[in-house]
Amino acid sequence: MTSDAAERAPEGLLRLLEQVTGPLPAPWRNAFEHVPRAAFLPDVVWVQVADGLPDHVPCDRTTDPERWEAEAWSDAPVVIQVRDGRDPGLGEPAWPSSSVSQPSIVAATLLTLDVADGHRVLEIGTGAGWNAGLLAHRLGGANVVTVEVDPGLAAAARTRLHELGLHPTVVTGDGAEGWAAGAPYDRIVSTCSVTRVPTAWIRQTTPNSLIVTPWATAWATYGNLVLTPDRHGGARGRFTHGGAFMTMRSHRSRVRNVAGTVVRADDVPDEGTTTLSPWDVAGGDRRAEAVMGLMLPGLRTHWNDDPEPGDDFRSRLWIWDDALTSWATVDYDGRQLDTFHLRQHGPRRLWNDTVAAWSWWTGAGRPAFDTFGLDVGIDGAQTVWCGDSGGPSWPVPAHA
Repeated sequence: MTSDAAERAPEGLLRLLEQVTGPLPAPWRNAFEHVPRAAFLPDVVWVQVADGLPDHVPCDRTTDPERWEAEAWSDAPVVIQVRDGRDPGLGEPAWPSSSVSQPSIVAATLLTLDVADGHRVLEIGTGAGWNAGLLAHRLGGANVVTVEVDPGLAAAARTRLHELGLHPTVVTGDGAEGWAAGAPYDRIVSTCSVTRVPTAWIRQTTPNSLIVTPWATAWATYGNLVLTPDRHGGARGRFTHGGAFMTMRSHRSRVRNVAGTVVRADDVPDEGTTTLSPWDVAGGDRRAEAVMGLMLPGLRTHWNDDPEPGDDFRSRLWIWDDALTSWATVDYDGRQLDTFHLRQHGPRRLWNDTVAAWSWWTGAGRPAFDTFGLDVGIDGAQTVWCGDSGGPSWPVPAHA
């Protein structure tokens, strides 16, 4: 990218994101103009090898400046860290662990946050620091606290922010605990997905506050939760459509090798067939998968499209529970698309639960993701619901 093009890049990026969000209010437009995303990116960013694959390869600004600039000024997320900053294990892909979010998603989230002059904001997940910089420009650094679990990322973000004359409080710590020393806050915004609302966030808010966080279930990562705490220590809110964010470290699944971890050598599963297509419930329709996740708390999925020699399937959907007590597989043999081989093991029949959830959802007219909401009780219990009060509900597992 030429120097002239680089100077025009912030303006071009602003035009791109406003095509999605519409014209930004003047205070936010001013923030995006004066807090350039590229200033927060390290010299080495990571680019996905291919769609659908976890592996990433480095892109170095010094050796490939045009590619680096294209990533910096695109309306797409930019990965700044892989493997939590660790050296790879044997054969371990470079999976992303921190990124600078897609600008149009950042703008939409900030608009949802609905800040006003004088508001104090707690951000969870500093990352590179760009979002904190936008908030500090809008509200003043004294009104913004940002928490980052990774010490290296926190230190780098603090340096970049200070170099731009922005001085939010950057805290190294577990975002699930918030930061009580700076409470109470009028707004809390997370840049990482949670599978359960940390109750510390609710305790650290003011009356009439707002919490906006990306959401993840064990089944899928999708959308946001917009939550309003009440005066008694509880909260209520609705889910909204949105993108997918990396999950908070303490909320990640602990299972990577599904077959080796979930299945025991002496497991003898029940076998049968099913007519429900595994692609219906876990085939890439992000909104359908998000709804399945709300109705099937604590259940996880994984596709195996790389069978070993001698396996009698072409594609296999795994489902297991977080407690690692039950599992199920649904196989596509490469021929029949109306009947699939089914295996289930453990005290729960997970595919039966999946069929029941799918049948309820389709029978109810496939209610949209944003018709679902969440209640947090004063005892910390959390429940997903659909529609008006008195409708169906599902518990959020206590073990995030």
